[in-house]
Amino acid sequence: MDLITITAIALGLSFDSFAVSLSCGVIESRIRFSNAMRIAFILALFQGGLTVAGFFLGSTVSIYIEKYDHWVAFILLMFLGTRMIIGGLKDGSERQPVDINRWPVVLTMAVGTSIDAFAVGISFALLKVQIWTAGLIIGAVTFLASMTAIRIGKSAGDRLGSRVEIIGGIILAVIGIRILVEHLTAAA
Repeated sequence: MDLITITAIALGLSFDSFAVSLSCGVIESRIRFSNAMRIAFILALFQGGLTVAGFFLGSTVSIYIEKYDHWVAFILLMFLGTRMIIGGLKDGSERQPVDINRWPVVLTMAVGTSIDAFAVGISFALLKVQIWTAGLIIGAVTFLASMTAIRIGKSAGDRLGSRVEIIGGIILAVIGIRILVEHLTAAA
């Protein structure tokens, strides 16, 4: 597989991370550069890392994981999205917005958006792709997409006001639904 094809796959895989990062920028319009870097790095690490992990596990466990991977991503993203929507709907005195800087939140986003990368890694094993190169490209593209999205979301967050958490929650929920629908329609 050539580098152009791997880069195209990396772009496709980075769409979920882009959307999640966009919601992070929208939610926390005053996000510091170091926090944005950390979020983007973790998303990229999981995207590239799960591709490599999928490659090494290969088809050994794919039969068991393929049955449930879309449900895991759906549940994680719906859980986080719902929490964000509920938090955004509360009155100002009751509000405790989802803290996108907390490790459990960032890890939930990273796992939820990277499960497809694991499946891609399994297919790379069957195609005998140079996995370390592919993993680095996928991670780099995801990092750049995430940093760009956080910046775009940060600009939009200032204009959208205090209810931006609802938008971020909706984005995460829609990503979860999209993942579930894609897998269920592909199986049908």
